[in-house]
This record gives sequence, C-alpha cells and structure tokens, in this order.
Amino acid sequence: MSTRISRSVRLSAEPGATIRIHVIPNAKIDKVVGERGDVIKIKLRAPAVGGKANTALRCFLAEELNVPQRAIMLVHGQRSRDKVIRIDGLREEAIRRFLVPRT
Repeated sequence: MSTRISRSVRLSAEPGATIRIHVIPNAKIDKVVGERGDVIKIKLRAPAVGGKANTALRCFLAEELNVPQRAIMLVHGQRSRDKVIRIDGLREEAIRRFLVPRT
C-alpha cells in the first residue's frame, strides 16, 4: 500500500520512494535542471536510442544519490522521456536534497 506524500514522490511501507522524471537526451552535460510542476527534469548526454538514456539515467541517479544502481528501477516509461523511477533506501527528503537545485 502506498501513501501519497507529494505529486512527484510517493513513499511506500518499505524504505524507498517513487519519483517522476522528465529526461532530456542528447544534452551537453548530465545534470538536474529543476522541476516542471511535479516532475524533476534531468538532462543526459546519452541519446534516446536502444535504452542508452535509461541506462545513463540509472547511472546518473546512482552517482548523485550515492546508492547502488540495483536500488534504482525503471517502473514506467521505458520508451518515453517521462519516467517513473523507484529508488530503494531513500526517502523524499533525501532525494530532493540531492537532486533539486535550491535557488
């Protein structure tokens, strides 16, 4: 059973969070560029072909959040720029602290 905390991150009974991400492929650099509504926007250098952007997203998130790649699962959006990602072992506060730039 999942409890909705915000529109972009949901917590479940297990430690972990499900977040919505919009990927912008073919960028000059891998980086988080902010939020669009309830979605975290991330630019990736990888092209959106053959699952390369999905793999790059998992690698980028693992590095930024300091979690193993096996803790990051693509739940929805295999062939879309809009993705739903499950990250085990982290809560919403930690994900936002590491990913979303503060202005």
